Amino acid sequence: MPERKSIMFPGFSHQNPIPNASRVGNIVMSSVIGGSNPGTRELPPSLEAQVANVFNYIRAAIEAAGGTPENIVKIDFYVQDPATQREALNAEWVKMFPNPDSRPARHTTALPAGSRAMVQAAFFAVL
Repeated sequence: MPERKSIMFPGFSHQNPIPNASRVGNIVMSSVIGGSNPGTRELPPSLEAQVANVFNYIRAAIEAAGGTPENIVKIDFYVQDPATQREALNAEWVKMFPNPDSRPARHTTALPAGSRAMVQAAFFAVL
């Protein structure tokens, strides 16, 4: 079996001793990616800014693992209100995945009540 490798990238880290993503062979799975400002734990006040940060971190994570966004198979998003917050997700989604014939699967779920974050994500990729 291939050796597991922790994936880290500058500007984002977890408080707990976990990597930003993990790679085994050609499979990459991220940990939860939040929308904090780079290098801080501060969350921007707007949903759009948090979503933009999440997408930037997704790109940084897959590139640190040796891939590109084209290698992403699925992204799970967690938002405060899936019914009203899809527009902000969709705006960044079509920027990262402009080809409607080559987009990853996606699922959006509500964050727990009282979450400080407006958006979080986790992805699965095959290199």
